[in-house]
Amino acid sequence: MGLRYGWRRADLIGVLARLILGVVLIVAGALKVTSPAASALAVRAFQILPYEFAGYLGYALPVVELLVGLLLVTGLFTRASAVVGGLLMLAFLAGIISAWARGLSIDCGCFGGGGTIAAAETQYGTEILRDSGLAACAAWLVVRPRTTYSLDHRLFG
Repeated sequence: MGLRYGWRRADLIGVLARLILGVVLIVAGALKVTSPAASALAVRAFQILPYEFAGYLGYALPVVELLVGLLLVTGLFTRASAVVGGLLMLAFLAGIISAWARGLSIDCGCFGGGGTIAAAETQYGTEILRDSGLAACAAWLVVRPRTTYSLDHRLFG
């Protein structure tokens, strides 16, 4: 009974990790996909990447977030989707930490918006905690991608 209970708990954690990370990525992508110029502005505000490349990345990012989020929610290609989602979270963490360390006052643009804001309006600590939790969800799914209620489970056993 103990082993079966452990597997059930692990499956529940996996489903929750898929849904949490997937829904957050879908919401983030959906809020930005209709205004790609604002997304490009948000990426450029971090002042890490060359201006043109940051713009291209800003235009592509919402589409990638939507795609990865949909794959995670449906549980299709879970490990690969979790790897991409985890890499996105690590990149977001690096950007936020870098902006904070360099004294930039920006809105991360994670859910639309982005750009320069007043120093008192920054929420770097909260953003770091959020993205760390999402990275942990991705890490769980990379290690244990098989979950119930997933297309992977239905299609590949």
